[in-house]
Amino acid sequence: MEGQSCGSPPTRREFIKYSALLASGLALPISLIRVSEAIAAGELKDVPRNRTLVTVRDGGTDGKFIEHELWSPYVIGSNPQLGGNIIYEPLAFYSAFADKEILWLAEGYSYSPDYKELTVKTRSGITWSDGKPFSAEDVAYSLNTLNELGAKVKWGKDVQEVLDSATAVDANTTLLKFKLPAPRFFNHMLSYKYDIGLHIVPKHIFEGQDWQKFAAFDLEKGYPVTTGPWKVVNVSPTQKVMDRRDSWWGVKAGVAKLPEVERIVLLPDTGEQQLAQGLITNAVDFSTGLQVNTFPTVFKGNPNIITFTGRELPYGNVDWWPTSLYLNCERAPFDNPKFRWAMSYLIDRQTLIDVGWGGSSSLSPLPMPDGSVYKGLQPYFDAAKPLLEKYPTNEFNPGKGAKLLAELGWKKDSSGMYLDASGKPFTLEIISFFDFPSVGPVLVELLRRQGINATYGQPPDMFDRYFAGNFNGVIFGHGGSVSDPYATLRLYQSSSEAIPGGHLVNLSRWKNAEYDKIVDEVYVTPPSDTTKMKDLWLKAMAIWLPELPDVQLMQFYHRLPMNLTYWKGYPTKDDPYVNPAFFHATYALVLHRLQATT
Repeated sequence: MEGQSCGSPPTRREFIKYSALLASGLALPISLIRVSEAIAAGELKDVPRNRTLVTVRDGGTDGKFIEHELWSPYVIGSNPQLGGNIIYEPLAFYSAFADKEILWLAEGYSYSPDYKELTVKTRSGITWSDGKPFSAEDVAYSLNTLNELGAKVKWGKDVQEVLDSATAVDANTTLLKFKLPAPRFFNHMLSYKYDIGLHIVPKHIFEGQDWQKFAAFDLEKGYPVTTGPWKVVNVSPTQKVMDRRDSWWGVKAGVAKLPEVERIVLLPDTGEQQLAQGLITNAVDFSTGLQVNTFPTVFKGNPNIITFTGRELPYGNVDWWPTSLYLNCERAPFDNPKFRWAMSYLIDRQTLIDVGWGGSSSLSPLPMPDGSVYKGLQPYFDAAKPLLEKYPTNEFNPGKGAKLLAELGWKKDSSGMYLDASGKPFTLEIISFFDFPSVGPVLVELLRRQGINATYGQPPDMFDRYFAGNFNGVIFGHGGSVSDPYATLRLYQSSSEAIPGGHLVNLSRWKNAEYDKIVDEVYVTPPSDTTKMKDLWLKAMAIWLPELPDVQLMQFYHRLPMNLTYWKGYPTKDDPYVNPAFFHATYALVLHRLQATT
């Protein structure tokens, strides 16, 4: 099978034999053996390898999934990145790369002149996988329940702050009434883009259930119920298997063609070496990111592996997730903006990029992704240039950093390391996760060279600690704006709560009442009113920049290997129809575009 690109599909016996051969030296394909054994036992239908898409994403703990039986998108602990993103279809998609809205379950929508009402028209003829019709009742029920539960579930607080009511006017019409003008509610909350977007759930399944506990999983009952072309057929800590539903409504509606992929196997990441070997031996088609230095080995081992930028640096695309060093603004000394600015001046970002990312990244002056890629944001970067000259967030200037620390009463000891204002040794503990193993140690070394004793670790409870505020420093990104600045500004509002697994949350734990009022005004301003939007943006940045709630580091790139042995049609720089991440909410757009090579 290795390198196979033509001829007949591999047989079940070849699949099992191949998986067993790989398993003798690799941890990764053991799950593929279990898929094959389930086929042999008649538990799964036989799908050939060249109609199977094998993907790999981090599972959470020791290379295993921990939420494989959680398929409600709203239970704390569930992770729509690991399958739910294609089970719950959206009213619409938004591709930031193409700057295009793609209507899906909805066929249209309109606002009242004052933006206090939104009418959504959903398509007729849509059915859930259990045969029940999808209707406006599902839309209204999902929104009203989120409104009722608030911060008890994901997205609840975001809905509760603005929604007054949602009513099913008829089978295909939902009327949303807002407490205040909400001109971006459809695009911002009801459309899928990156990891943002509300999930519409089946009322007849979820009604009467405790949303904080209901897992929506029972394979014998056909749960999770879906409108999408995929059904969950097998799960375990080491694999998730989803098979195509040929009766998908979207073909008849002309929304998209039926995917050529017949089976998706999602495996947990068991480590960089195993993942690289899986790509080289064609055990894996589409995977989570590799470190920059691993790509040449993978390219040499398999000529069919590409990335968003082909086989050239930076081996990927600018993500929506610019990276910062988050300092806990609720703890001393991090609660002092002078200290945060001192840390900023002490970081040599270009060296961090050159060493940590092999040079394949770029500077990030603001907590929004690169405006040259995300065109809707460029006018706001341009408007902020005078402020950035006064507050140079990317400047490496140890002299300025030392001066600010001196003003705080900090001094160096005989070894050249800083003591805090009380004369005690200081250590900055920095934590992060699997995306930053090559960046964290470099950042620590750069800080140490400037006298800041720092450590780096990737504890298994990192996310729990981060969302609970139990940290000093964290390397993490910003899941905010892709078309206008509101979503990024929202990240720093006091009212934003760090709900585990949520988005649009105040991870810096910074608070400023005047800033909050400005962002509230941004929310009710239509994105099309660019003059007012720029004015509000500059007022917000005039507060944000002197405070520097988190220390900007660099743009984040998704470096996702894509294997052309069995599949083609992945998003690339030559055809950027959507961002390629299969763990983001727009994954379905990729699946409908993939074509079998044999």
